[in-house]
Amino acid sequence: MKILSANQIREVDSYTILHEPVASADLMERAALVCANWVKDRYPSTFPVKIFAGLGNNGGDGLAIAYLLISSGYNVTTYILNSPEKFSTDALNKFERLQLNFQNTIKFLEEPNCPDILPSDIVIDALFGTGLTRPANGYAAKLICHINISGATVVSIDIPSGLFSDSDESNNRSAIIQAAHTLTFELPKLMFMFPDNSIYTGTWHLLKIGLHPKAIDIQECENYYQEASELQNFIKPRSRFAHKGSFGHALLFAGSFGKIGAAVLASKACLKSGVGLLTTHLPRKGYEILQISSPETMVSLDVHYDVITEVPALEKYSAIGMGPGMGKSDETVDVLREIITKSALPLVLDADAINILAEHQWLLNMIPPNTIITPHLKEFERLAGTYNSGYKRYLAQIDFSQKYNLIIVLKGANTCISSPSGQCWFNTTGNPGMATAGSGDVLTGIILSLLAQGYEPLIAARLGVYLHGFAGDLALEHESLESLLASDIINNIGKAFNKLKE
Repeated sequence: MKILSANQIREVDSYTILHEPVASADLMERAALVCANWVKDRYPSTFPVKIFAGLGNNGGDGLAIAYLLISSGYNVTTYILNSPEKFSTDALNKFERLQLNFQNTIKFLEEPNCPDILPSDIVIDALFGTGLTRPANGYAAKLICHINISGATVVSIDIPSGLFSDSDESNNRSAIIQAAHTLTFELPKLMFMFPDNSIYTGTWHLLKIGLHPKAIDIQECENYYQEASELQNFIKPRSRFAHKGSFGHALLFAGSFGKIGAAVLASKACLKSGVGLLTTHLPRKGYEILQISSPETMVSLDVHYDVITEVPALEKYSAIGMGPGMGKSDETVDVLREIITKSALPLVLDADAINILAEHQWLLNMIPPNTIITPHLKEFERLAGTYNSGYKRYLAQIDFSQKYNLIIVLKGANTCISSPSGQCWFNTTGNPGMATAGSGDVLTGIILSLLAQGYEPLIAARLGVYLHGFAGDLALEHESLESLLASDIINNIGKAFNKLKE
């Protein structure tokens, strides 16, 4: 699913109006109808509804929603910001209809007063849409703050008023609606992807309004929202005549004193994700632990008891993973350097491998192109610096991917996968229960498995992230957000594959 800019969405609207064809006022009516139905499905007519409408097309949506809800028996008051002479053409059309039929429900806002809003109210925010070009200020900013502190349930139409859809460079964050729900049309907005904006968007919902599919197809974009319908096509079929050698041999460097569990989790996840053979290279102290806990894993033992100091012969392997619980000893740094400078095998780096890169940044220039790194936010900050917003971090991630020819999997809600081409994919699966020890080790194992099976690195990263999150979602059918463990994710990888293929 594409994530388009505000200008591109306007182009899609225009194309739909021209080629369906449909009148622009009727397209607005479609948007209002799906929003009104969404409200009616969730809130009975006993709830008072207060709609705040601006003068642009977002305000027109609000005016049309008001008409539909009143017609359905709701107690609606519509508050209009500024004078109706300044309405857009379509908003004026919806205003005149509302005024003709329900004039007594309309109130014009007058500075400096703000209307009373009760915690029991449903507030529909239709003040500013994606056409906003500067932060809300003056009376509009005061009104937004008034709505935010009211305690009412706020539903924003298309985008919370005051939030820009494509950047946060100029946002006045004290004057952005804090919605419980955002009803957006057809495609998500880029700013919905970042955790620091969740206070404004609340839970956002995609509502279909019949935009022309070709209009969306012809738009070029750099950002995507991952969907199962595309990813399922990437899963490779398996021949009935296949054998374990058909599905690759992965080599995993993992574990150090006190962190052998990371090697166990990554090894199990790798095997559960379909690799034919797995060898895990780890310190001698981890031998019995790994052999007992994962008998399907072959073990390559280091000469050292506590840390990794050696590189085994690499000829028989098809992909390499490094990092889970590996530690950062001087000897281990040398192992990482040898792998990235002497091996041409597909490579995924996680955890301590990333921490080593952060402390020895000269190694970054030696990493083979299309290597996958999987940092969480703190690991990425160690690599690329600290940023005060998700949007700025996203820009830094793209720059880092392009500068070093890396595929970066920046883990978190809506995990972002960036490529050396500058494109990004935001993930749709996963839940807060996966914020648990070992979850990242499981992801490394899944991606390593896919690399060893011959998946292209970008596909391995995208598919691996989706399956990892999907397995975590399936685990919640039997666990709670509080009780979810990394091993629960591993136990549901098979179900995730099957359901994705379905």
